[in-house]
Amino acid sequence: MTEPDMLADAIDDDEIVTWWGLVIEGYLATHQGLMDEIAERFGLAPAPFDILLRLVRSPEHRMPMTRLAHEAALTSGGFTKVADRMVAADLIRREPCDTDRRVIYAALTEHGTEIANKARAACAEILRRRVLAPLGPDAAAGLADAMRTLRSANSA
Repeated sequence: MTEPDMLADAIDDDEIVTWWGLVIEGYLATHQGLMDEIAERFGLAPAPFDILLRLVRSPEHRMPMTRLAHEAALTSGGFTKVADRMVAADLIRREPCDTDRRVIYAALTEHGTEIANKARAACAEILRRRVLAPLGPDAAAGLADAMRTLRSANSA
């Protein structure tokens, strides 16, 4: 048995379940506070907010719609509904791909880019207050590293 396995076995069942519960509860409380503030300031629900952030951080402020739906963890039907509402709100537009007729891009409009940039700045300000201030830079970076490790270890 390796040392990490022995250390893992030394953790009581209730303790590890409690630890995980605290991770989930901390995430949910923080995420809900973030989303409440974003909704109050910009009128954005979580899915459109996530899509705007992904697009504003992408080259040319656009991504293939299928990839964007996958990254945003939405079904194709769910994504289509969100995208339709975002098109109607002049946040995104659909663009055909020049080289592959099967690919449609979701691209930020000028209005969408403006809202996305403002929402991204607001998100950073809220996270500084809700995450960075209570944890400090080292613990916040450690948390991000830990979540990156878990994502990698548990992704299929």
